[in-house]
Amino acid sequence: MPMLAADCFNPVVADWTPASMAEELRQRETCDICLYVITPKMTGVYSIAEVIDDSNKRPNKTVLVRLRMDENDRFTDGQWRSLDAVAQMVKRNGGVAFDSLESATHYINAIRV
Repeated sequence: MPMLAADCFNPVVADWTPASMAEELRQRETCDICLYVITPKMTGVYSIAEVIDDSNKRPNKTVLVRLRMDENDRFTDGQWRSLDAVAQMVKRNGGVAFDSLESATHYINAIRV
């Protein structure tokens, strides 16, 4: 997020509450860009459902980044192929997908100008 030339909302909180979920939904509906970064450090899979939902409902502002590695953690070949299918679905729905934070940041900063 420090690389982005925009205000950001980060839905990651220590204690996920109904109020947290409501705020995230509000932000997804009203923000200019819905950025999803999927890494092998993820402990849940709901973000996959959210990015597909947004790519259907808000395709022109849905951005997916999938990172093969995050520090010492790495997606398996099978997981990576599955995430490639998710990325292709996001693209077919009208969103965009990247395999690096730098590429996504460049894209977002360029359209925010």
